[in-house]
Amino acid sequence: MNNQHSLETIELEMAVLVRRLTTITSDKKNWPLDRSAYLLLHQLYIDGSSGVKVLADEFQLDISTVSRQAAALEQKGYVIKVPDPTDGRAYFYQITDSGTKVLLENKQARLDRLTEVLNEWSDEECESFGELLKKFNESSMRKK
Repeated sequence: MNNQHSLETIELEMAVLVRRLTTITSDKKNWPLDRSAYLLLHQLYIDGSSGVKVLADEFQLDISTVSRQAAALEQKGYVIKVPDPTDGRAYFYQITDSGTKVLLENKQARLDRLTEVLNEWSDEECESFGELLKKFNESSMRKK
């Protein structure tokens, strides 16, 4: 698929989507975590403890960026450093109970907002959109 009209539609709609998401998430009362914090906590919640290099690879970021993000979460008490038992110099980040609580609250706020936005969509439309968005994200990860 390289239909010029389709590509132009996707390009424009992606720009609109990013703009709308930025507007939606600017409400800090209901969205206490910024995007990077949310994704980092989510990854730790799903995978358990993880090293900075693994996290950096997962998000396609450099280690210093992930280290800064994790340090900010550590200051808030959302993650802790756990020593690597096989290498005394290394450590893993692990989500705390407080981090899990704020992650799940933030996730619920996001789900509530999506429910409002998609309330007129059918289950099939939501399923299709979710699958296509997942496919798009997976494709973009392969195309660095």
